Amino acid sequence: MCGIVGAIADRDVVPVLIEGLKRLEYRGYDSSGIAVLEQGAQPDIRRVRRTGRVSEMASAADAEGFNSVLGIGHTRWATHGGVTEANAHPHISAGVALVHNGIIENHEEQREKLRALGYVFESQTDTEVIAHLMHHHLKGGDSLLSALQRTVKELTGAYALAVMSRAEPDHFVCARMGCPLLVGLGDGENFVASDVSAIISSTRRVIFLEEGDTADVRRDGVQVYDAHDQPIDRGVHLSDVSLASLELGPYRHFMQKEVHEQPRALGDTIEAAIDAGGFPAELFGRNAEAVLSGITGVQILACGTSYYAGMTARYWIESIAGLPCNVEIASEYRYRAAYADPKHLVVTLSQSGETLDTMEALKYAKSLGHLHTLSICNVPESAIPRASELVCYTRAGAEIGVASTKAFTTQLAALFQLTVVLGKLHGRVDATREADYLEQLRFLPGSVQHALNMEPQIAAWAERFARKSSALFLGRGLHYPIALEGALKLKEITYIHAEAYPAGELKHGPLALVDEDMPVVVIAPNDSLLEKVKSNMQEVRARGGELFVFADQDSNFVESEGVHVIRTPRHAGVLSPIVHTIPVQLLAYHTALARGTDVDKPRNLAKSVTVE
Repeated sequence: MCGIVGAIADRDVVPVLIEGLKRLEYRGYDSSGIAVLEQGAQPDIRRVRRTGRVSEMASAADAEGFNSVLGIGHTRWATHGGVTEANAHPHISAGVALVHNGIIENHEEQREKLRALGYVFESQTDTEVIAHLMHHHLKGGDSLLSALQRTVKELTGAYALAVMSRAEPDHFVCARMGCPLLVGLGDGENFVASDVSAIISSTRRVIFLEEGDTADVRRDGVQVYDAHDQPIDRGVHLSDVSLASLELGPYRHFMQKEVHEQPRALGDTIEAAIDAGGFPAELFGRNAEAVLSGITGVQILACGTSYYAGMTARYWIESIAGLPCNVEIASEYRYRAAYADPKHLVVTLSQSGETLDTMEALKYAKSLGHLHTLSICNVPESAIPRASELVCYTRAGAEIGVASTKAFTTQLAALFQLTVVLGKLHGRVDATREADYLEQLRFLPGSVQHALNMEPQIAAWAERFARKSSALFLGRGLHYPIALEGALKLKEITYIHAEAYPAGELKHGPLALVDEDMPVVVIAPNDSLLEKVKSNMQEVRARGGELFVFADQDSNFVESEGVHVIRTPRHAGVLSPIVHTIPVQLLAYHTALARGTDVDKPRNLAKSVTVE
């Protein structure tokens, strides 16, 4: 579930809602809708919802003459229930309308309770239970605000909510737990949004809601309440989009902020391909088609997290583009007598573009006779891009936390685009496959947003990890590099010793480490290797090991003693490694919080490694 916008003003807010939803499209979504308070002696709620693009919903709203001074809107990425108009937001319960980002984990329990009270459900969503709970409390005599404050205390999971009622037409209310939400302050008008970009044309003055906050939003003012329902002053911030990456906003650390910025960073990175309706070679430079058409293989050079991005790309490049791909740690490559083929493309990966070992490895590759080079980098005009023939900027924005997060996932997105371009140029990807890959890419930001909604569950796991001294990460195929990345993140910011192995290698040595004190994290989406992974998991359980499994809805895992499962509802196909990166980032972050380490500035490490 992806985007929220709401507004109350003395002017028609429908254009504000529509524009806000269009600005939130980068997050990925499959339906959208708005609800407004109809004007008149007896105000009522009108709603329009559509599957597909926001523009289709906007046309319907225009055709139906929507006009109001109070309204809320939403872009949805399907989780509970399919892509249907009935499942689209806003949801309504007898004069109460609301929109919701997040996942309500106890929705089935609440659904049964509400059915017993006579409520009828029209959708398959977890969100509808919130609407009926709100109505239930209002019917009992609560105000809209107190009904919201009572309702959220009955919910387990993550949410950002905006709620309006025909019985109280002079305001709306909102709440936040685990999902971003902010209030925008205007002149005689106020707003709510999940991202400042949704309301930036109306105001730059924002209040960032914190965990557990609720807020009462009226034309002439806003009152925020903390998790104990006490009034609190959260302060007003002047948003400057160009400086947003340098400010913490509602987050405790830059790492957490940058983890949550990944849907936008990915959306920006893939924007050119989406706009082009495909994968033109020009994504990598004006003369990229001529260069990439003539290569016969790929050599990737990188360090640290970027090296794991390269390892993932090797699976893509060899299976999709049909070209041999070698991946090496830059600091090792530069000191060995490497084989050089002038027809191989040298790809360097660096967040900063200044990584010394990678820069020197690039120089060494050129000295060996490599003719064609490509830099994938996050910093324009940095040293490595300047030294490369072709360049792709990942558009992740400034990354301040030492532990790389959005730089890694945007590198993966760029490498996947490179793979498809190579596949097209070398006759392995036809128009049908290209369209399919583009559609998968289009859904990627939304898939990542859903993975972020798992944060409360992952934080609970982290409390257990914080007491451990070692951990083991397992993956197979495409997901083995993600296991490596998970282990690295845990080491970097928690100082817990962690290692990663291909799951099939357990019996060749690492299984000796497994006991009841060794947590074993498994990356286990529903791919062709799932049954093999399940067998490897049995090897762990037979030795008393405790399993923490990141799966998806189709993996058919059942929680049991010693087996804990967190699942996303949709398998992301070939882009699954990007989605499954999010949980291991969050696990490391929350474990570091529990241990009290310096998340953004871990000991002994620097952000840009410019020394050997």
